[in-house]
Amino acid sequence: MSSVSAFYIPFFNLFGKGSLVEAANQIKNAGYKNILIVTDPGIIKIGLCKRVQDLLEERDLKVAVYSNVQPNPTVSNVDGGVKVVREQNSDAIVSIGGGSAHDCAKGVALLATNGGKIQDYEGLDKSKKPQLPLIAINTTAGTASEMTRFSIITEETRHIKMAIVDKNLTPLISVNDPETMYGLPAGLTAATGMDALTHAVESYVSTQANPITDACALKATELIAKFLERAVKNGKDEEAREMMAYAEFLAGMAFNNASLGYVHAMAHQLGGFYNIPHGVCNAVLLPHVQRFNSKVVSARLGDIAKHLGASEHTAEGAIQFIKDLVTRINIPTHLEQLGAKREDFDILATNAMKDACAVTNPIQPTHEEVKQIFEWAF
Repeated sequence: MSSVSAFYIPFFNLFGKGSLVEAANQIKNAGYKNILIVTDPGIIKIGLCKRVQDLLEERDLKVAVYSNVQPNPTVSNVDGGVKVVREQNSDAIVSIGGGSAHDCAKGVALLATNGGKIQDYEGLDKSKKPQLPLIAINTTAGTASEMTRFSIITEETRHIKMAIVDKNLTPLISVNDPETMYGLPAGLTAATGMDALTHAVESYVSTQANPITDACALKATELIAKFLERAVKNGKDEEAREMMAYAEFLAGMAFNNASLGYVHAMAHQLGGFYNIPHGVCNAVLLPHVQRFNSKVVSARLGDIAKHLGASEHTAEGAIQFIKDLVTRINIPTHLEQLGAKREDFDILATNAMKDACAVTNPIQPTHEEVKQIFEWAF
């Protein structure tokens, strides 16, 4: 008999033009009074934070802003946000941005109600209480952090990324308004799009995959293959932006419930060690980890190849399509180009094997095999 499966998703999810305004209405109607916006300097610079703040203040809500979130958000970023949320006595949090803003906001929201340090919650379901209500406004089509129970926080002292997986991290409302994504640079569009594709592939070959996550993963794969290059080439392609928003959300539905694998387990180490963008790490590692996985999931990778539109519906067809896609959207193809060093592979492999995402990889590698995958990608 199979084990019990649970399916995690935000209570309410908004898509399409006008979603920002509807989100403000939902926040007002829910009865919240005192909002903390968690975001990053880039969102401040382009004026999106001010736009959201105005929408909330027009509805007679009190708004404070914490904008110190950095790429690959850190324990210090979370601590800074917790300080502000307590000073302001906020009763809800609105995050604006990509994965970094949402991940930091999740950490802030969790500590606001559970106390302690964010390090206390590394791993699976360590919290006791629901977090502060979180409304996550997404500006990239990649991480799906606006709708997942995952938060990745960098611990500066150990130079590692902690994977915090907790049902209480799930946002209350997710918002995907493609108008917030039109100005996204090509490089960031490419990297976040490859993050979404990695979510789809890893969840499809995960040991926890089920028919619901399979359907989400395969549709996401199909949409990404069709629309990612278009979004990279023309950031104002409205159809491509909207379809990539749906694709990353579908991929999020898949991995939020089936989890991930060694692409993410290894990418977290590279990001924590060298401060490399997460989506770029995934893009470089994805074909090599699936080459290793193909020993046991070749048929599933063949399904991926079919939905990618690869010429051969085989594991090798999927791997080659991914490699070619990475090249076409101008992402580096080797770790050496990103500043990684061979002498670090030993510690990177050790840490990857401790990562929460490693558990559901379809085959468990040895320490030497993890190093070998790093070598293949080098």
